[in-house]
Amino acid sequence: MKRSVPAAGLDIEVALWSQGYHRVVGVDEAGRGPLAGPVVVAGVILNPNTADSLDVDDSKKLSESRREALFEAIISGSIGHQIEVLGNIEIDELNILNATLKGMHQAVEALKPVPDYVLIDGNRLPKLTLPAKAVVKGDQKSKSIAAASILAKVTRDKIMQGYDQEFPKWEFSKHKGYPTKRHKELLQQYGPTPIHRKTFRW
Repeated sequence: MKRSVPAAGLDIEVALWSQGYHRVVGVDEAGRGPLAGPVVVAGVILNPNTADSLDVDDSKKLSESRREALFEAIISGSIGHQIEVLGNIEIDELNILNATLKGMHQAVEALKPVPDYVLIDGNRLPKLTLPAKAVVKGDQKSKSIAAASILAKVTRDKIMQGYDQEFPKWEFSKHKGYPTKRHKELLQQYGPTPIHRKTFRW
């Protein structure tokens, strides 16, 4: 069987490294669409000397076991990383877009070492003092953003698995809070939990 080649490349990073930006951070999120739980934002600064060997792709294209294996490789192989979690209450207060942008801002600001260029997945930039670029479908084009997407996704999935222990009837381990048919059936049957987003349409 032909092995699929990861789509995420280093062209964007290489161009920035050649311009003197040595600490390029990729930023992505997981959890904008679910009806319950947090949105998680991650930032990753890859090591220019070893990034080429990191076999990452958009987290949505990878199996759970593959994401978890890559999580450790990304942590150990990066110059720096940061993960921010914004809960459902904050999402309801700010709306999901503003909560995501806030998480992106916080992740960049908290990173050590301080990055010198920021790549954000999507078409919107948070308020930043650093040079930055929004990259549409960035998790498919940039290894830094793809690495961040994996950290965010694995972190969020583990949070939702924890909530499954707290609220077992809602089966959070299966749907992770996303608006699946089964999740909506359970909402109709049992109503919302304290981690459901009240401003989202069920």
